[in-house]
Amino acid sequence: MNAVAVVLGGGAGTRLQPLTRDRAKPAVPIAGKYRLVDIPISNCINSNIRRIFLLTQFNSVSLHQHIQATYRFDQFHRGFVRLLAAQQTPDKDMWFQGTADAVRQTFSYFRDEYPDYIVILSGDQLYRMDFADAIRKHEESGADVTVATKPVPRHQAGSLGIMQTDKKNKITKFVEKPGDTEALTALRASSFDEERYLASMGIYVFNTNVLAELLDNEKSDFGHDIIPEAISTYNVFSYIYDGYWRDIGTVGAFWEANLGLTDPNPEFSFYDAHSPIFTHMRYLPPSKVICCDISRCLVAEGCKISGHRLLHSIVGVRQLVGEGTVIEHSVLMGADFYEKGEPPKGLPAVGIGRDCYIKNAIIDKNARIGDGAYLTPVGKKDGTVTEQYTVRDGVIVIPKNAVIPSGSKF
Repeated sequence: MNAVAVVLGGGAGTRLQPLTRDRAKPAVPIAGKYRLVDIPISNCINSNIRRIFLLTQFNSVSLHQHIQATYRFDQFHRGFVRLLAAQQTPDKDMWFQGTADAVRQTFSYFRDEYPDYIVILSGDQLYRMDFADAIRKHEESGADVTVATKPVPRHQAGSLGIMQTDKKNKITKFVEKPGDTEALTALRASSFDEERYLASMGIYVFNTNVLAELLDNEKSDFGHDIIPEAISTYNVFSYIYDGYWRDIGTVGAFWEANLGLTDPNPEFSFYDAHSPIFTHMRYLPPSKVICCDISRCLVAEGCKISGHRLLHSIVGVRQLVGEGTVIEHSVLMGADFYEKGEPPKGLPAVGIGRDCYIKNAIIDKNARIGDGAYLTPVGKKDGTVTEQYTVRDGVIVIPKNAVIPSGSKF
C-alpha cells in the first residue's frame, strides 16, 4: 500500500470561536487530553500509513508545537508527520484559497514521495476508520477516486453533500446541501431498509495521477468543485462507513461530542487497545480527588479536585477545582502549567475557585475563575460575545486565559 495522507488544517474556524481565537481548529483540545488533529493522524498510523502531511495556515503555532512534540518516528522507518504551512513562492503569492487550493499549492511535496494513492482528510472530525480497508476497496473497484460516505437519516441529509450510487457503489450523482426537497427524495439510497442517504464525509482516496489532473485548474474546494467534476469524468466510487463519525465544526457539536464520551457505552470510545488515539505524553501525576461526588465524567491526569459535585463533564489535564464547586454538563480543558506560588496580585488562581456553579459550559485552558462565580447560558441571547464569555448553540464559553473575578454571575 503505497499511500500518503494529507490532513487539511482547516480555515479560520469562525464557527468554533472563541475556541479558535488563539489556535487552529485541529489544535482544539478534546476529551480532556487530546487534540482534534490526533484523530486523523492516529487513524493513519493504525492503518499503516506513516507518511503524513499536515497543511496549516491560521493560528498554527500551538498546532506546530503539538505535532513536533508528539509525532517522532525512529530513524529506521520512513514515517513522518510533516508540517506544510502556507507560504509565498515565485509562482504563488496568495494564501490557501480553499481545501483544493491548499493541496494544489503543496502537491509537489506529496509527489516527491512517489505515492500511488493520496488520502485527503479533515482535521476537525471525530471517528475511527481503517484507511487500509478503504484503499483495498478502492483498488478492487478500479476507482480513480473514492469518497467515504456515511448513511444518514433524512433530517440530517438536507444540509450535507449527498451522493447517489449504482449497484456497484459507483457514484452517479452528487448534490450539495439539497435541503428537505424532492431533489433529496430522489437521492435516497436503495440498499438500506430504512430511509437513508449517503453523505460525503470529506474523506477521499485519489489515484495520484488523477488528483494531479483534477487540480490542474483554479478551482478551490473539494466538496463544491473537484468531486462533482470528478464524477462526470472519472470512476468515482463510494466507500460506505457506518461507524461513529462527527464533524466538529461548531461549538454545539464540540460540546455534544465531548459529553457523549462520558456515556457508559459511548458511540465513540477512546478505550480501544487495537486502534489507540495517540497524543503528547506529559508525564503528569495521577489526578487527586480530595472530596467530590463525581458521576459520568472523564478526568484527565494531573488534576486536583475538591469540589462538591461533578456531573456529566470532561475534566482536562492539570485542572484545579475548589471546595464546594458544582459543575454540570460542562467541558473543562484544564491548564498548560501549574502555577508556582501565589497568583499575580488581584487575579484568581488558574483553575476554578471555591463555591462556584458552572453548567452547560466550555472552560478553555488557563482560565482563572474566582470564588463564588456563577456561569450558565440560561437567560443569555445566543450569539452574545464579550471579552469574558461567548454564548453559542446554548453553551457559554469562557475563552483561553480569561479572568472571571470572584462573585461574577454570567
